[in-house]
Amino acid sequence: MKRRNFVLNLGLASAAFPLAANTIFPSLENNSQTGRIIPQALKQGDTIGIVSPASAIFDSEPYEIARESFEAMGLKVKFGEFAHSRYGHLAGTDDERANEFNSMFANPDIKAVIALRGGSGSARILDKLDYDLIAKDPKIFIGYSDITALHLAIFEKTGLVTYHGPVAVSTWNSFSSDYFRRLLFDAEKILYQNPQSKGGQLTQTSNRIRTINPGIAKGELLGGNLSVLTAIMGTPYFPKNWQNKILYLEDIGEKIYAVDRMMSQLQLGGVLDQISGFIFGKCNDCEPGGSGYGSLTMEEVLDHYIKPLNIPAYSGAMIGHISDNVTLPNSINAEINAGKGEIQLLESAVKL
Repeated sequence: MKRRNFVLNLGLASAAFPLAANTIFPSLENNSQTGRIIPQALKQGDTIGIVSPASAIFDSEPYEIARESFEAMGLKVKFGEFAHSRYGHLAGTDDERANEFNSMFANPDIKAVIALRGGSGSARILDKLDYDLIAKDPKIFIGYSDITALHLAIFEKTGLVTYHGPVAVSTWNSFSSDYFRRLLFDAEKILYQNPQSKGGQLTQTSNRIRTINPGIAKGELLGGNLSVLTAIMGTPYFPKNWQNKILYLEDIGEKIYAVDRMMSQLQLGGVLDQISGFIFGKCNDCEPGGSGYGSLTMEEVLDHYIKPLNIPAYSGAMIGHISDNVTLPNSINAEINAGKGEIQLLESAVKL
């Protein structure tokens, strides 16, 4: 999958409470249906824990840049015990990566946890996470791409609000860091809008939004990477209730016929029939493929599945494998304006 290679090129650690390998934890049963857990906001001087739940990084510089980026935001950094490990393309064995994740949530000095990078492998540790521990000691958890598997599982098993946003080795430019700070430090009810710069052109040519169905919708935000999200459908870690959710999606390196197949899976699985709104971010390097018989366009695929729903929907949001990547909260109430391509949070995503 090109998504894995892209993240490796793009972005390419000692835990306080080591846990025994092969530990089996009881899992909470559909706790997301009984209520949400909103973690505490970050403040200057807090420590953020960096974990590696998916693929490995092989050079030293990305670690240095990640540390310096968070220190520039006034945070201290603690790398997980296995953040420098390798098992094939993975950052350590499944037990090591799961234990590292659990240990960060068990450490009272850690106020937020962020994935070092995505790639692949997060789904391999879903059955090894201590969801009771995560629910009892909730923290901010951030990442995107393959980290979608962890977001959905944590939501389904605990109800904890998590955050789809840059990983530690992402590009922390002023755009991405501004949304990160406003959401997680300032508890701002953010209005998400695409950059309006015309770059010297007579009209805006980049970061445009496309309205699929106009209108305004309200609901809880929930989503992530399309291919990772559909890959865990049918498991105990996939959210069962999509009623009145605003589904947001992004992807990279997928052929258009594969996107069509995954959208069909969401339709046949009953997800699309339940949602109140739909947002598609960026799908970088998503090309037709080599069937030899032509191809649908990405617009045609999205329109085929979303237009008949008659729900507010748009594409082109600043969500995905891009430098200007927003931090978006899962299971927080929001309102979208599909005609303007805007997302307005209706509540704070952290507690002050």
